[in-house]
Amino acid sequence: MIMEKTKLLTWAVIALFLLNLGTLGFLFVSGPKGHREPGQRPEGPKNLIIEKLHFDIEQIKKYEKLIQWHRANISATEDQIRDSKNALYLHLKQNPIDEKAKDSIINVLASYQKQIETIHFKHFQDIKALCTKEQLDNFNSLTEELARLFSKPLHRR
Repeated sequence: MIMEKTKLLTWAVIALFLLNLGTLGFLFVSGPKGHREPGQRPEGPKNLIIEKLHFDIEQIKKYEKLIQWHRANISATEDQIRDSKNALYLHLKQNPIDEKAKDSIINVLASYQKQIETIHFKHFQDIKALCTKEQLDNFNSLTEELARLFSKPLHRR
């Protein structure tokens, strides 16, 4: 009986050891997430646009400046949204809730969302302005993908 338990334990240790080796081998072969080979461009909207529109070096430099402007404006507007949401949710402490103040903050939030969409639209107008006549057909086909490419994924509960 003791011999059988010893054999079982030995086989269990060997199986776990092999499983660990297999896991380590898999991690070693697949490499860390986000690892790229030298010279390989990262995935993302920026490089997708550069590739689809066949931007040259000068266009890429201008595009990168547009990206900086876009990110700064979106970030500032998102900060305002966050602050407004905090103010809105503080109204939950009130009893009764001030409906006019609540509605006012919700209207401010709606205007910030409008600003974000306006910033996005201007960004793509600016990208279009970078395009040569030959690139405009590619830009027009890209516009059909914009909403999918640049929208945040929906949160599932």
